[in-house]
Amino acid sequence: MEIIKQFELSKEYLESLQQAIEAEDLSFIQETLDGVNVADIAALLDELSMEEAIYVLRVVDPQLAADIIIELEATTQHRVLKELEVQEMANLIELMDSDDGADILNLFLEREREDIISHFQDKLKSDQVLELLRYDQDTAGGIMAKEYIRANKNWNVVQTINEIRRQAENVSKIYSIFVVNNRQQLMGIVSLKRIVLASEDTKIEDIYEEEVISVPTHMDQEDVAEVMRKYDLESVPVINAKKKLVGRITVDDILDVIREEAEEDMQAMTGISDTVDEYDSVIKLTKARLPWLLIGICGGLLGAGFIGFFEEGLSKVTALAFFIPLITATGGNVGIQSSSLVVQSLANKSIFDDSLAKRFLKVLLVAMLNGLILATFVFGVVVLIYHNEVKFALVVSIALFSVVLLASFMGTITPIVLDKFGVNPALASGPFITTANDLIGLAVYFLVAMSLLSI
Repeated sequence: MEIIKQFELSKEYLESLQQAIEAEDLSFIQETLDGVNVADIAALLDELSMEEAIYVLRVVDPQLAADIIIELEATTQHRVLKELEVQEMANLIELMDSDDGADILNLFLEREREDIISHFQDKLKSDQVLELLRYDQDTAGGIMAKEYIRANKNWNVVQTINEIRRQAENVSKIYSIFVVNNRQQLMGIVSLKRIVLASEDTKIEDIYEEEVISVPTHMDQEDVAEVMRKYDLESVPVINAKKKLVGRITVDDILDVIREEAEEDMQAMTGISDTVDEYDSVIKLTKARLPWLLIGICGGLLGAGFIGFFEEGLSKVTALAFFIPLITATGGNVGIQSSSLVVQSLANKSIFDDSLAKRFLKVLLVAMLNGLILATFVFGVVVLIYHNEVKFALVVSIALFSVVLLASFMGTITPIVLDKFGVNPALASGPFITTANDLIGLAVYFLVAMSLLSI
């Protein structure tokens, strides 16, 4: 059994490692990193220069180097692999599971991928990776692994155990055995426990479970994650249009999907239009951030136009200007709260979801209660500040109540509409809602002022 050493990345060890790299002390590097969790080594490499990181990868065991690369962030992976020779890249990718190898190759351009694959020495691995590259990266086919263990339903237990021993050489984690017929179509699943407890001449068809949850190759990875979460699965078989077993997806693959989707939603909610990180180029980071910033600027200019349109009224009742930030900020906050709840519900869809009408009624009731409490509070504060100016206090409180209702409606309907059109609904929770509600809030505020104050 492999023993994982407890490892703590300290400044002293980092300095010792850098000195060992400079002195080309291979024994120190190999001995101190032997048995350390690959995730810890990957974190260590992030603290080294690119040249030092490459040196470490070249002197440790090739399988360890391959495992370390898998743990690196995508951009770091690309930068590290770019520094290696093509043959070195091919050798390392061959040591990875097929799904991890395909993920690495997807970081490269098509011609670069073809060049790397041409240097593969293992034809089976080459065929597996090429098959995975044909699928969309965000589908079950794109994230599945070709390494899995299957047994023919006509085999007996002895044949099955022998086949498990043969196939297990290429499978790092065995969760269950998939049962197929002579056409390689998925028939069911059998646990290792049942195989071990059965007599040697027992046929697999007598002990396997026909009820098996599987996913098609074209299923979106988010839907696969939901299936595995719902049924608490450690692995799920993947089948093609002919019901043939073509791969499996394990829980660690789904954890990666969940993390990626969470990062994408977080960036969308903050107004970043593409998946980026701090290591990307200045141009790419600018392009990802600029679109929603421009939309925000346009919204601000429109807001300034609203205020300018009511310039005469503001000159008569200058106190109106003091409460513009209150109206716009409240509308933005209410809208973001509402949209965030809807986005969360869309991410956890249920067949028993409330109808749209029932959902809107609930939103309306919550908005009315919140709006009434906030408006009453603000009414009292304004009356105290402006010495019983009841009419002016009514303008602010009525406008605030109206803005809370409208912002709740916008925050609810926008992500639902975006989801219907196949657009990430998380976009609704950021600058879109804030900008839209700023404009709505200003319009409502001044319209109420015009009506009650006759300006």
